[in-house]
Amino acid sequence: MAQSKEKNLYPIGIAIMLVASLCTTTGQLFWKLSESSFNIELIIGFFLYFVGAVCMIIAFRFGELSKLHPFLSVGYILSTFFGYFFLQEEIGLMSLTGIAFIMVGVTLIGGDSSK
Repeated sequence: MAQSKEKNLYPIGIAIMLVASLCTTTGQLFWKLSESSFNIELIIGFFLYFVGAVCMIIAFRFGELSKLHPFLSVGYILSTFFGYFFLQEEIGLMSLTGIAFIMVGVTLIGGDSSK
């Protein structure tokens, strides 16, 4: 019975972990955008990173560490696209290949909720 309950809550853990990844990545973007040693972008960045960490802690209540933690790798994908859209960084073939590997890895490792 406990295993079926855990399976039902697993998608909630995934969703919260993806929110954590989005928050931490956005927080890092704000750190990059801050122009001085202490300004509003830096404060927003720390706040978002903190929210991401709290979300990660909460998400671990809904599943196993080894199944949920790989979803944080989505942050690498987000940071690549954030760099492209907000910082005018280029996305090369190697980056796209890396993104594909991350997506496959998250699907294979984190997507399996069976024991």
